[in-house]
Amino acid sequence: MSDLLSPSRVNYLDLIGNGKRYRVPPYQRDYSWTQDHWQDLWCDIDDLRSKPDDKHYLGAMVIEGKSDRDFEVIDGQQRLATLSLFALAVIARLQAMAEEGIDPDKNAERALELRNRYIGEKDPASLTQSSRLSLNEIDDAFYQDYLVQLQSPENVRKLPKSNQLLWKCFQFYKEILERIEVLQGDGQAVAELLSETVARQLLFIVIEVDDQLSAFIVFETLNARGMDLTTMDLLKNYLFSKVHRADRDSLRRRWKRLIGVVGQDRFTKFLRYHMLCEEVGVRERQLFKSVRERVRDHKDVFALMGTLTKRAELFDAFMDPNHEYWVEEYKAKPYIHELKLFRSQQPIPLLFTAWEHLREDFVRILELVSVISFRHTVVCGLTANVLESAYQKAAKAVADGEIADVRAVSEKLRSVYVPDEKMQPNFELLSMKYKSQKKLFKYILVCLENGKRDLQWATDPGTIEHILPESPEEAWGETYDEERWEDDAGKLGNLTLLEVDDNRKLSNKLYAEKLATYKDSQYRVTRQVAEVAPEEWTPAFLEKRQKALAKRAAAIWRSNFA
Repeated sequence: MSDLLSPSRVNYLDLIGNGKRYRVPPYQRDYSWTQDHWQDLWCDIDDLRSKPDDKHYLGAMVIEGKSDRDFEVIDGQQRLATLSLFALAVIARLQAMAEEGIDPDKNAERALELRNRYIGEKDPASLTQSSRLSLNEIDDAFYQDYLVQLQSPENVRKLPKSNQLLWKCFQFYKEILERIEVLQGDGQAVAELLSETVARQLLFIVIEVDDQLSAFIVFETLNARGMDLTTMDLLKNYLFSKVHRADRDSLRRRWKRLIGVVGQDRFTKFLRYHMLCEEVGVRERQLFKSVRERVRDHKDVFALMGTLTKRAELFDAFMDPNHEYWVEEYKAKPYIHELKLFRSQQPIPLLFTAWEHLREDFVRILELVSVISFRHTVVCGLTANVLESAYQKAAKAVADGEIADVRAVSEKLRSVYVPDEKMQPNFELLSMKYKSQKKLFKYILVCLENGKRDLQWATDPGTIEHILPESPEEAWGETYDEERWEDDAGKLGNLTLLEVDDNRKLSNKLYAEKLATYKDSQYRVTRQVAEVAPEEWTPAFLEKRQKALAKRAAAIWRSNFA
């Protein structure tokens, strides 16, 4: 590892000079920087322009050496492409100045020298300009045929989005150079923005690796040091490198469909859940290595893509209670809604294998993991690692045929099923601390109201009423200890359901003024408030009510196999 992470510090001139050529692998992501990125880079350049002795780091670049002059860009292509576009904007400005008759010979010569040094030289046969940088398969043709040649496309709107961004970036820098007053008529100052400020004052940490596995190890280390790098592109490139050239179009279509379903932002999480069905405990940083060990050839790539494609739709359905999957499997929909409400994704590996191997018991398994998640995470707030490990082991046991039904799944998960004697004391302390929890507490109150897991809670017209208001009037201090106001206002025992209009009318009123409304409420759980505390609301009555609700909750959120 020490050899891999012996980075060199270089400026942009060192990086791009001496005939070095950089190639973004064909299947790397498209150009995606936007005006915020371009503006940030320009601010750095503009600031350095007046401080010639200062330096500015543009971060780490990871490259794979193919020869002493040829490199593949593993990470850093967005920065390289943007700096190249800035260089082209400088060259275009110098050429325009020469055409306008502003020191024409010197500015034409400056444009040529800068092009040769930072962009590439003219091919003696075709007389077209070559480039030291090649982008991916979506962007390179546009970059080479238009931007490098300083030619305008006929219809920008018809270009792919990434091509449009490349063009807009070039135009952005070109317009800046045209309007800066101190650069007007001064070709030397324009040229020095590139040859001095950018070339000598912008620095990179360059890490050169021997192969893609080494690149992954570097990514893992950089991530451990707080740098936000993704392994999705690395994996994608590896898969494409293993298929026959004739099948790359087919793989590209499958990959596009897969990412279209899963989404780039969720892909790593999805892949990990997939791998956890086979390998308990695999972490995100181990994903590439784990896939690489399993995928050795063309056949393995398409086998993996087949499995991922099947599970992608299911993964998407687990995130969406209204997914078309649950039209036919309608009995599963309520529990999918619950898991989303609980923000519980740890069961996904188990749900993958249960769907594939225990379809007849899938809904019952889904209900089971929802109860476990409620008790373990929502009520008791226990560590997710323990729960995740249990689900992984159960998932693998189902996949390996060691578990044949829901009862066996329940037994496998017994260690993470929180028993009543632990759940109830924790439920007695349950409190709504954040406004973002309102949906969860509305769900809990509706279920308590109906004495069962009422999964129509979202359409229930009731609203959450704070018996002790969130901002009590001073008169509340006569019956309720003021030191407890802040802590007690959000406790479940202080919350109830109330009709919208009534909730609005009661607002911050005293308890005695609320009692009549509570007694007439359509909600039993609210009428019971008046029974528990017929005259005043105190911390003792709150605790008494919450204990009673905790006992009811233990009966509602219970496994049939406990």
